Amino acid sequence: VRFSLRNRDLFRIQLRAILRASVQKNVRILIPMVTEVDEIVDVKDIFEDVKEELRRKGEAFDEKIPLGVMIEVPAAAALADLILKEVDFVSIGTNDLIQYCLAVDRSNEFVSYLYKPFHPAVLRLIRSVIQAARQAEKDVVVCGEMAADPLSAIAMLGFGLRTFSMNPIFIPRIKKALRSVECRTAEKIVEEMLKLRSAQEIEEYVIEEIL
Repeated sequence: VRFSLRNRDLFRIQLRAILRASVQKNVRILIPMVTEVDEIVDVKDIFEDVKEELRRKGEAFDEKIPLGVMIEVPAAAALADLILKEVDFVSIGTNDLIQYCLAVDRSNEFVSYLYKPFHPAVLRLIRSVIQAARQAEKDVVVCGEMAADPLSAIAMLGFGLRTFSMNPIFIPRIKKALRSVECRTAEKIVEEMLKLRSAQEIEEYVIEEIL
């Protein structure tokens, strides 16, 4: 989004193309790397200008095309309740969120061992975003490696998540994992899980409860 707002002419071209492609109503727009609400407001202003331009030209597009935000920076996660007032949905990008939350570059051999999806801080951040979305009655989806991991998916289910985004090859195993546990059971698991203090303790607890 930073690049787009610095290069607005190019951004308008991209938005125009997306809107024209939305005639079949199968398109959503997702804003990446958001850190503050002002960025969303700026995008929405440009978006509305482009829509008006297409209307004047008689170009067809989906008037109700959903606009969402990728939650992949801790700042965005902390502002989820405010962000949700401005958009139609949010998508939690777990790969980057974990890296930024834990100050870990997982491609760096000296610190990659600190990349821990089950870190209590990561799980609490994700839970807070899911809860904010449910309270706002807006769609929320989790993408990234956590969505394709059976243990993580069950934890997300316990947090209240109902939509997962992943590579199609992972769908069968995630469907199997989610069907193996009732929502109430997953909710009880995450309630106890969040009382634990380390990623290792949490992962071992979830494995013990599920298997």
